[in-house]
This record gives sequence, C-alpha cells and structure tokens, in this order.
Amino acid sequence: MGLLESLKGILGGAGQTSSRIDLSRYEKLREAVSGTMSSFYKAKDIQTGEVVGLKVIDPKKAEPVESRYRGLDKPSEGEIGSKILGPNIVKTLRWGVSTDGQKYVVLEFIEGSGLQAIIAAGRPLPPARRLDLVRQAARAIETVHKAGFVHRDICPRNFVLEPGGRLVLIDFGLTVPDKPVFLQPGNRIGTPAYMAPEVVRRRQADRRLDVFSFGVTAYEICTLDHPWPKPSGNNAAHAALAHDSPPADIRTKWADIPEPLAAAIMACIAADPEKRPATTERFLGMIAGVNL
Repeated sequence: MGLLESLKGILGGAGQTSSRIDLSRYEKLREAVSGTMSSFYKAKDIQTGEVVGLKVIDPKKAEPVESRYRGLDKPSEGEIGSKILGPNIVKTLRWGVSTDGQKYVVLEFIEGSGLQAIIAAGRPLPPARRLDLVRQAARAIETVHKAGFVHRDICPRNFVLEPGGRLVLIDFGLTVPDKPVFLQPGNRIGTPAYMAPEVVRRRQADRRLDVFSFGVTAYEICTLDHPWPKPSGNNAAHAALAHDSPPADIRTKWADIPEPLAAAIMACIAADPEKRPATTERFLGMIAGVNL
C-alpha cells in the first residue's frame, strides 16, 4: 500500500479507505440483491480471505439522482457510510472507483434475514421481539441523524436481522447531508409505501421524513400490516398520496399494544411533520418505560 492510501486509511478510520482497485480482487460468490441503482454481491476478498458485501453502482441509473446535487459537493455513498458508525449500522470498509471506472463500495457482509422477508412471511413476532426490533431500528436512524445525514429510504428492505438478534441498516445509496439544499422540493426519492407526505407533495423536507418512514416500518413490525392500503407496481407513486389521509389506528391491529408505544408510532406517521417526534431519539424517550 502506498503512502497516500495509508494516509487515507488513517483519516477515514480503521479499515475504511477510498481507493482505486481492480475489482477482480473480489470473487463474486452470489448476487445478493439488485438495487434500483446498483448490484450487490456476496464476495470474497482474494487478498484477505474475508467475505464482504460488494456494491457496484450502475452509472446510468445513478446519474439522474446524482445530477440533482451538482455543484453542492455531495459526499459519495462510501464517504457517507464511513462517517455513520454504530452497532446497528453496516460497516463501510472501502470505496472508490475501480481500475476500469466502476464506482464501488465494499461493506461488511451481514448474514441474516431481510426485515422485509420477515414481515412478508406473515408470522406474528412475540411482543417483546417487536419492541426490541422497533428500538433497534430507531437507534439506527438516530445514528444516521447524529452523524449529520438524512437517510431518505428507511424501509424494511434496508434492514437485515442477524441470527443473534442484531438489526442492521444496510444501505446509504440515497443518503444526503442534513442540509436544506439537499432536501429541496422536487426531490421525490425513496420507497413510495414509506414516503412522507411532504416528499410525495414535493415540499421542503428535513430529517422528519425519516421519522415518518421509520413509523411506517415500526407499524409493520408490530402488526405485519401497513397503515394505508399498500401501493404496488405502477400504482405505487399514486397510492403514496394516500399518506395525507388518516392511517388505520395501530390499536385496531394489535389490541394489547402498550399505549405509549401505540401513541409514539402513530405520532411518527402523522401527515404534518410538526406533529411527529422531531427525532427517533425523541421517539425512544416516548417509549422508554415500555416493557413486554
């Protein structure tokens, strides 16, 4: 390793470097998932033997999103991930542009089940498990916000549950600095079923858009159901407009839900951002006394 790359490693934190490498260094074991702007592989680092997650960004798909931030000095996905550190956050190990010009991010590989698959299976979780997962998801988002970013795509698809019980937020492809210029009206980005009304209506947004998306996710963890008729296919963007209307009360789908938990989740999915908890840290305070 050259002196420059060594310095980058020191400045970026242990194990986190920005570098230009030959991606043949990574043996692709299988394609784990294909995202909206990238392909993600379970891979083996031939040099170290470590199993990692390799994310290769599709420039044609990423360009329409990234072009919105030209001139704003937006950090890359790898840079952003390297600054968000916590027990419920996937570790970013390396990022950069490969020797053949592909943008990539190397991550720790999280073995486990996607939260989306757990919810889709339709098997109700024990109440204590529901509460634990809600708290872990909230802590993950709190970590993102305290690092100075807004995630913009909080949904079950972006969480993985390890066999030992740790819930991990795994994707920062749409994450931006927590500054108004990156959250201007018109940036309708995210997963429609979890999109805050201010985003759908193309209004100025802030970190409370993540609080809304978290609230929908927490609602699903607790009930295996959605607060509104869930959008799908070509109707997704249109159906997301329903988020301005009152959601189904979570108490009708989990009769024994502790009242502070029910009130906190329903507050998160309020159409008016001013009526939501300002942060997931505030949400955690609202449910601090809940035990199941």
